[in-house]
Amino acid sequence: MATILFKIYIVIILFSIGASLLAGGFFLINDDSKSKRLVTSLTFRISLSILLFVSLFVGFRFGWIQPHTAGF
Repeated sequence: MATILFKIYIVIILFSIGASLLAGGFFLINDDSKSKRLVTSLTFRISLSILLFVSLFVGFRFGWIQPHTAGF
């Protein structure tokens, strides 16, 4: 059960990273030069990416995810 929940957690983080990237692109195109929404969006995306990286290490350490070969 923990394996499925962890994979759902990883997918949610990935979608959040994508949404933050899209928001950053929107703010880049539509905001004026004094707005800080672009910087905030990109900072949030970097934080989510670091969280994802650490989460993958924790999931591997506790055995919730397993590496596999490419199958060549």
